[in-house]
Amino acid sequence: MTAKRSDLKRQLLEQARKRTTPRTAPHAMANAASSSPGNDSTSLVPERFTRFDAHPGYQQLAMLRQGAEQLGLKDPFFKVHEGIAGATSVIQGQPCINFASYNYLGYSGDPRVNQAACEAVTRYGSSVSASRVVSGERPIHRELEHAIAKAYQVDDAVAFVSGHATNVSTLGYLLGPKDLVLHDEYIHNSSLVGAQLSGAKRMSFSHNDPDALDALLSRHRHQFERVIVVIEGLYSMDGDIPDLPRFIELKKRHQVWLMVDEAHSFGVMGDNGLGLHEYFAIDPRDVDIWMGTMSKTLSGCGGYIAGTKALVETLRYFAPGFLYSVGMPAQVAAPSLKVLALMQQEPERVEKLHSISRYFLQQAKKHGMDTGHSIGAAVVPIIVGSSPLAAHLSHTLLEQYHINVQPILYPAVPEKSARLRFFLAYDHTQAHIDQTLDALAKLLAQAQS
Repeated sequence: MTAKRSDLKRQLLEQARKRTTPRTAPHAMANAASSSPGNDSTSLVPERFTRFDAHPGYQQLAMLRQGAEQLGLKDPFFKVHEGIAGATSVIQGQPCINFASYNYLGYSGDPRVNQAACEAVTRYGSSVSASRVVSGERPIHRELEHAIAKAYQVDDAVAFVSGHATNVSTLGYLLGPKDLVLHDEYIHNSSLVGAQLSGAKRMSFSHNDPDALDALLSRHRHQFERVIVVIEGLYSMDGDIPDLPRFIELKKRHQVWLMVDEAHSFGVMGDNGLGLHEYFAIDPRDVDIWMGTMSKTLSGCGGYIAGTKALVETLRYFAPGFLYSVGMPAQVAAPSLKVLALMQQEPERVEKLHSISRYFLQQAKKHGMDTGHSIGAAVVPIIVGSSPLAAHLSHTLLEQYHINVQPILYPAVPEKSARLRFFLAYDHTQAHIDQTLDALAKLLAQAQS
């Protein structure tokens, strides 16, 4: 099996090289146009620039699908879950143990949360039908934002309709060509796109390495006006966290902004799930920009920024992703508002999530599996070092053992870091974990034989 995958990888790389078409130099196209009287310019445009099936992205997709087909694998993406996806789910009519959901505290599908959504849509309709600036504002928007601000103990918060757009629009608006964005090398795509949109200079530093950041700031801070450092509260590829107090010390010393993306850490870190500030017992106001999403623990959709009144008011009136987007539907805001209240009443859910996450990490290590730098807080990778192997394991776990876990393949991670990525939920059981790791250990042993 291993030799077959290795041979296939070499074949696919060779096919990729053959598919790479050299770009036509602009001056060559110009010369061709000038030397071909009677032909209009459009007739000289190579077909590969006008066909979507010739686009490099589609070519890469076709190559990956061909490789999967040769290995007898199905596309591991876009699996259809036929009901609520939590610790268990139903895929293609088959109940399965599910490790591919961010429903960390199990509130998505909770009857109380569902009821909040039903009441909101009955009262406000299915859409607010306009941007909030124009006529889309509803009382529930501000209720949600006030609840978020209270959780972070800061002045205010603003809710966007998209988590990805929250980072894109915030960084894209706040920074400009005379500014600098410094980010962890593993930062989420949304922050990268926001930095690119801003026109600011962008530099990355080694993952979770404050010393590397310190060196960059010492070397470059004086060359720029505004400088922002962007890190995550819980890295979803590796399940590790930053040394937040050290990053705060650096941001104060170098006089820069610090932005923490809590997409995965809010609801997970801290005794009550309030995120990294609770976990480290630091003053939340020492972080300039708190970002998070409503689509994970908070069981809705969209993103938020929390911080000072000046920050929030600026974004509320000028950030394009808020100003020019329709307001969040009430039935989307209501579940997140309800979950924030339930989290205060039910801290035992966070405690159970921590317990089952630690159990998974401990048992995986007992099996000799490579869990990378995961601290055992909701996210644990099993690194297998080969994209074909990761895809094969994911496929076989679902088909033979009814266990759903997503593979993370190159180029999302380096080839040697290809992995299965396990997301734990508070209602996973030790039996779920034992069954899963026993099956995975058996498959890994077969692959190595």
